[in-house]
Amino acid sequence: MGERQIYLVPIAGLFSGVLIVSLILSGKIVSVAGLTFPAAVVVFPLSYLFGDVLTEVYGYSGARQVVWAGFAVQVIWIAAYGIAAALPPAPFWPHQAAFEVVLGATPRLALAGMCAYLAGEFLNAYVLAKLKLRFAGRGLAGRLIASTVVGQAVDTALFLALAFGGVYPLADLLRLGVSVWALKVAWEVAALPLSLPAIAWLKRAEGADRYDRGTDFNPFRMRG
Repeated sequence: MGERQIYLVPIAGLFSGVLIVSLILSGKIVSVAGLTFPAAVVVFPLSYLFGDVLTEVYGYSGARQVVWAGFAVQVIWIAAYGIAAALPPAPFWPHQAAFEVVLGATPRLALAGMCAYLAGEFLNAYVLAKLKLRFAGRGLAGRLIASTVVGQAVDTALFLALAFGGVYPLADLLRLGVSVWALKVAWEVAALPLSLPAIAWLKRAEGADRYDRGTDFNPFRMRG
């Protein structure tokens, strides 16, 4: 069964789109049923779902390339926003302040988000790939949840520590972190009725079901 990789590029495009939407939504903090979290939680867990699909079907090396592509897209977006914000507004356009408030991420928040993204996505892919080998491809639902639990825990903890460490009390950050992490994991669990058949269909369509035997798991190595 030969690999075709017909859908790899569309999935990579959707993955990058989710990251950009998450950057935009992260500027709003919401409170629902006593839980406080960034609005990006609505869509950001999709990036882990796509990461799961990439790793399960195309292997860790395929996921690694897409994760770095997503990182490059975020750099481009942040740089483009910085240039747009710095350009002088037209005299008849009164929304410069609103533009900066709504879309502007401070350098600290941007750096925290990008570091957390890389660490969380690569750890998610690593855990999923290793568990696939350990269980010989069985128990996909459990493997998806386990990798998300680990990846999202690191992602959330690293972002809050880098973005808000020393700004807010540790107890508040811990409560926020647990809430955000639980919501992200719940999102993954709720999506299983869609993700499991999607992965099964994609494996058949692509003729691919990669096992990472002999894979170099160094995130900075693009091959092997």
